[in-house]
Amino acid sequence: MGRSQETSNKKEVRSKQEKKRKEKEKKRIIRKENEKSGNSNDMIAYVDEYGRITSTPPDTLLKEPTKLEDIEISIPKRDASQKSNPIRKGIVTYYNDSKGFGFIRDSETHDSIFAHVNNFIDDIRQDNVVTFEIENGQRGPAAVRVKLFKKEAPEPPAVQS
Repeated sequence: MGRSQETSNKKEVRSKQEKKRKEKEKKRIIRKENEKSGNSNDMIAYVDEYGRITSTPPDTLLKEPTKLEDIEISIPKRDASQKSNPIRKGIVTYYNDSKGFGFIRDSETHDSIFAHVNNFIDDIRQDNVVTFEIENGQRGPAAVRVKLFKKEAPEPPAVQS
């Protein structure tokens, strides 16, 4: 049975579809010819000593051996020499007298530490220089035994007679 009443528009559409199909087939054949073998060695990437990704493996002669003891997994433990004085010095950055609490900025670590009026030895106000100790409170570190910092007065010169 022949195609009846075939218009020129239908012929154009069919020829375009046929042309598209042939181009697609050509691209598929070209892609298949250019395709690599697909083994796992083609998919491996290496990182060089500068952190760049490369396709070449690193030179084994340049490798430096790593000692197992040198690998640190957690926070390093403090030596006895690293332990600092438990009495700290800082400045009262904020103090609310009506609520009875404030914050002290540690002069060494610059951390802000909570301080409550129950832990004050002296009468403390904002911008006072204080000494204190740190203990864990209900919600984190808290300053205890807070007292005003008193500079030691220089000794008067000895009087010769």
